[in-house]
Parts: sequence; C-alpha cells; structure tokens
Amino acid sequence: MANRVVEAAGGITYRWVHRAAPAEERPAGHGDDHAPDARRHQISTATRDALAHLELCMVHRPKYDDWSWPKGKLELHETHRHAAVREIGEETGLAVALGPTIGEVEYPLLAEGTRNRHSSKGKGTAKHVQYWMATIVNPSDPQARSNALGPVFPADSGEIDQIAWVSIRQARRQLSHPQDREILDQFVDRVEEGALHGGTIIIVRHGKAMARKLWNGTDSNRPITPKGAASAYALNRELACYEPAHLISSPWIRCKETLQGFSWLTDLPLIIAPELTEDAFAANPDSAWHVIRDEIARVTTSGTTSAICMHRPVIGGVFSHLRRLCPSKSLSRQLAGSSPYMPTGCAIALFIVPGPDGPAVIDIQRVTPLVY
Repeated sequence: MANRVVEAAGGITYRWVHRAAPAEERPAGHGDDHAPDARRHQISTATRDALAHLELCMVHRPKYDDWSWPKGKLELHETHRHAAVREIGEETGLAVALGPTIGEVEYPLLAEGTRNRHSSKGKGTAKHVQYWMATIVNPSDPQARSNALGPVFPADSGEIDQIAWVSIRQARRQLSHPQDREILDQFVDRVEEGALHGGTIIIVRHGKAMARKLWNGTDSNRPITPKGAASAYALNRELACYEPAHLISSPWIRCKETLQGFSWLTDLPLIIAPELTEDAFAANPDSAWHVIRDEIARVTTSGTTSAICMHRPVIGGVFSHLRRLCPSKSLSRQLAGSSPYMPTGCAIALFIVPGPDGPAVIDIQRVTPLVY
C-alpha cells in the first residue's frame, strides 16, 4: 500500500451537438472491438442515441504529450468537488457545474504521464483522483457564481496547450491512459442511468444554532452561533459547485441565516417555505415532503438544481420519502434512518432522474464544508 496519497479531482465535461453521428462515430457496443468490457454490450438503444449526440472535453499536456480528462491536485483547505470545478475551469476555460460522480482511480505518482500506469501497489506516493460529470454553466452566470466559488485562473500553456471536443468513440481512441478509458466507461454507465436528463436537490441542514436552554426568545428566532456562521460561509463555495438556480428555506432564522450569504453573493432570491418549519412538520409530517416533491418535479423537468435548508426532524421525514426513490439499498442506506440524519451546517446532494415509474435517485453526495 502507498505510504502517501496525493489527492486530486477532475471530470468529464460534456455538451450536446445537434447532428446525426455517422456509423464510424457511434459509441462502442455489441460486436465492437473497442468495447472494453461486457457492460458496453448491454447499453440500450436510447443510450446509444444520446451518446451519439454528445461531445466530451479532453486536454493535452505537453509535459507528458498525453490526452486526458482535466484534473489536478487539491489546494490547501480545498474539497475534492471544489478542486474538480476549479481544475476543469483552469484547464479548459469553461465554467462548469457538477453532476453525478463518475469514479476514481489511483496510480503511482512517479507513473504520471506514462502509458502503462496501473493501480498503485507497494510503497511510494500514489495519486488518487475523483471524477464527476460536469456541464457548462450559462455564460451569463459565472460572474455572480464566482463570488461564492472563488477565482479560477487559466492554466499555463506549459501545463495545458490544447483542448479538444470529441465524440465518445474518438475519446476512447485518443485517450492516452487505460484508466481514463475506464472513467469513460463509467460515464457511459451514468448516461445509461439517465444522468443526462436529471436534476439536483440539495438538502441543507442549518448551521449550528444557539442552544435552546441558553436562548430566551422564540424557537423560530434562535440564531446560528459563530461556528454555525463559519460552516454557512464555508458551505457557500461547495454549493457553488452545483450552480443552484433556486434557494428555498424554512422561515426560521437559523435556516435563513445558513443560506443568506449564498443568496447575497449570487443575487439569487431566498424563497421561504413555511411548510419546512419544525412546527409545521409536527402538525402535518407530509407538508414538507410536498415542497420537496414539487422541487423534484421542477429540477427533473428543467435540469436545474435547488438547495433547500431545513431542520433536523424535517430532514428525517423527507429522507423517509426519498429512500423510496432509491433503486438500490446501497443508495437508500446513504440517507440516515436515525437522528441527527446529518451534521449541522452540512448538506446532501441527490441527483434525480425521471423514469417510467417516477423519479429515481441515481447518486447521493455528502457535502461537508471545511471548517477549522
């Protein structure tokens, strides 16, 4: 096992192209020598059609003379998701929002750029890379989002000298490293799950609030503490990685305070939902779910993201409904079944796609801001 691991992150950025792909450009499938494993033989016709109308963004590194997915090492005090957005922006010049996770790879750092790098074994330093699906942010949005995300500076030409938009088949041929082709395979798996047509719901638990026994006012006016304010501040740039289009909050002050900073930085209005308070949930446990259900319908129709801040007991009730949308036990288990459901000042991002039997959750990501 490697005695040291360097963490990195990146992604596959995709865009739609309105053209019919010729036969030689269609994705690998049954009877195709470029199909890397049995799963490639099983993709549906709908997935083949979708893949034929996609282009993926690759980068060329002159130092290694290789073609790969944009990626890079985490900076000090940075999460993997933020590094993925920053590195894609630096290396491609594109402002992106993250979607479902794709996969991860690990290999000896000394093998960087070599054509025969393999999973890290034995001693030495390893490089571990996590990958996401990524979409291009509307050109009118990046300036507002940058206030929350932070600056992104172009990579030096000595690091990246070319970018290329290529078809799935061309990417498979042009990628220099087998592990990058494995990440491409996992991207195709996500497409098969419907990831190109879904939306994102981010459930936020408010920042740490003043203890009830120390607060003389009403529960609805109980504010967040300095620690809660720190987590809300740090959460801003994590939320920015998903490009929320809607911010929704319980009207109680601790929830509003958790999202107000992001609202101010991005000029997004904070929509108040009285159904999300603890009192409303106690009176009618289904009222909060109706709010979430409506947002699920909105994001899966529009392909957007909504961030929704609520209270611990409300989260528990909402999770009980969301588990029913998970097609596997491994996914549903990621939605805790007992209190406190998630730490204060944290969030969970759920990627939800429409389907013949209703919406389905295909990926769940824990969003934990770095607070010191």
